[in-house]
Amino acid sequence: MSDIAIKIEARFSEMGIKVQPDEIETRLDQLINKFKVPPEEARRNVINYFLKQHNIPRTEFFEKRETPQVKASEIKEDGKWVTLCAKVVQLWETNHESVSQVGLLGDESGTIKFTKWAKAALPQVEEGKSYLFKNVTTSEYQGQFSVKLNKTSEIVPIEDDIKVETLRVTASEIKEDGKWVTLRGKVVQLWETNHESVSQVGLLGDESGTVKFTKWAKAELPQVEEGKSYLFRNAITSEWQGQFSVKLNKTSEIIPINEDIEVGRSLVEYSGAIVDIQSGSGLIKRCPECNRALVKGACGEHGKVDGIYDLRVKAVMDDGEKVQDILLNRKVTEALVGITLEQAKDMATEALDQAVVLDVIKSKLVGRYFTVSGARLDRFILVNTIQQDTKPIDEEIIRLLGSAAPVAQEA
Repeated sequence: MSDIAIKIEARFSEMGIKVQPDEIETRLDQLINKFKVPPEEARRNVINYFLKQHNIPRTEFFEKRETPQVKASEIKEDGKWVTLCAKVVQLWETNHESVSQVGLLGDESGTIKFTKWAKAALPQVEEGKSYLFKNVTTSEYQGQFSVKLNKTSEIVPIEDDIKVETLRVTASEIKEDGKWVTLRGKVVQLWETNHESVSQVGLLGDESGTVKFTKWAKAELPQVEEGKSYLFRNAITSEWQGQFSVKLNKTSEIIPINEDIEVGRSLVEYSGAIVDIQSGSGLIKRCPECNRALVKGACGEHGKVDGIYDLRVKAVMDDGEKVQDILLNRKVTEALVGITLEQAKDMATEALDQAVVLDVIKSKLVGRYFTVSGARLDRFILVNTIQQDTKPIDEEIIRLLGSAAPVAQEA
């Protein structure tokens, strides 16, 4: 806080105006500590107070300030005035009416978040275009730096197509939110997408581990396939509840590579009884375009399609203290249940009902103890190995299964 006060006092002193540092600090202290105003907002509030007191136009206060031109990677200090020549690599949705635009800027040195305030009345910027951002202020929050565009800032379009340098990382090195990165990886698994805005979602892996990815439908990027390897350029890292992932958008690239990447995983182990087989298990059909599971013969993105059969299990395990969701792919399901995909299709054809396969799976799994091993992702363990235990069924598990039976019958 004292640093902010010193800078404010120094600027007024340059203009030949004496402002008492103690008075500056008192006002800052009230705003920041008593009223919990963010430091940058408090700084502006105090400056505006003294400008009005001495009848000084805001433009006069800022016009004499010389702002050095810097690279994105050089922004390492809060509260500095700088000029930045950069490309708009991504625009994000704004969550507050006070914000006109928010997103990511990039240059040859890296990327940095920007916020353009609505009150600034500055022109809108476009993704993929380059600009000179003059007189922007640097800001820091929880160790992350950004730039803010306000009334004293300028946005000047430039013809140059700035090449944005993205950091090459491995899956295990993704530990920061909002970073522009490039990584090579194998598509370990594709999952169902729950929203039409998402083209594909699943798990990428390399030698260091795995990371979730989301490919937005608006990106119009090529579809990826399970088991194949790619170079994913210009992906943006994201964090939610401590879990990191990467997003692929319009500025991203997906380049197939002729390499079978060996995926390293941090495996977890869990033992308990399978107490429920969830909907979406058994014999299912997937979209041939995006691999998502069909619902009533339709894909959320591609509509009515001729689906491709698959076999899987989504189950809930209970160890007596906590429950755990697990996901078994076709290979693991076939080995565990003793039914191949072709046999499951024949069973469903003879019975004229795919539910017969699900009934067989339930009869062989529900109420039995297993030990599973696999990678943990969100609420699931993606099962690599599963082994049945001979442990007798716990009375509490029997009670839980008994109470769940009427619900299953009603459904």
